[in-house]
Amino acid sequence: MAKRILVLEDDEAIASMIAMNLKVAGMEPAVFNDGLKLQQSLAGDHGYDLAVLDVMVPGRDGFKVFEDLRPYKIPVIFLTAKDDLESKLHGLTGGAEDYMVKPFQVLELLVRVEKVLARTAGRDVLRVLDLEIDLDGHKVRKNGVETALKPMEFDLLVVLAKNRNIAVSREDLIGMVWGSGYLGETRTVDVHIGQLRKKLGLQKAIKTVPKLGYRLEDDSL
Repeated sequence: MAKRILVLEDDEAIASMIAMNLKVAGMEPAVFNDGLKLQQSLAGDHGYDLAVLDVMVPGRDGFKVFEDLRPYKIPVIFLTAKDDLESKLHGLTGGAEDYMVKPFQVLELLVRVEKVLARTAGRDVLRVLDLEIDLDGHKVRKNGVETALKPMEFDLLVVLAKNRNIAVSREDLIGMVWGSGYLGETRTVDVHIGQLRKKLGLQKAIKTVPKLGYRLEDDSL
């Protein structure tokens, strides 16, 4: 199946060039010239593999559209005339995969698109809410910024993320995280849940299920 690429670009000539080359490369571009119209379209269609966003566009700028895309876990490459350091840092530290400055070579853009698609498809990563959980590297990023977790906190988060929107008992969490041989109290689960809520701002997302355990809610699914 062809990769679907979302393109936000208000310069018609540049948008047409990008779309044409994406098609030649076997991809399926969807082009928007207005950030607000793109935002409004997401409710009905957000099945994109990657987005190429200009920053300075009508309706809603590329940085704001980036926030609109975040719940759908769509990787982003910024393509913009804004070459100041502040803009680059805004994009990259916010979680964008890449940042290209105009003028640019379309072949370079295609190479970067291919690399991002390969990188985001190939790595073992869980994405839930505004979190990116790197299972191989044992790292967690919230809105693109890494947050340090202790090993048991990380393992507990992984279990909750893999079972998102499902209530998991304290006993099952003990077994999956600490192991069947654990002899301590189930209260240790409550303590670690408290730390996850605090460190990752998940006070509302991790729900306590009375007389049972916990559930990580993700309404974007």
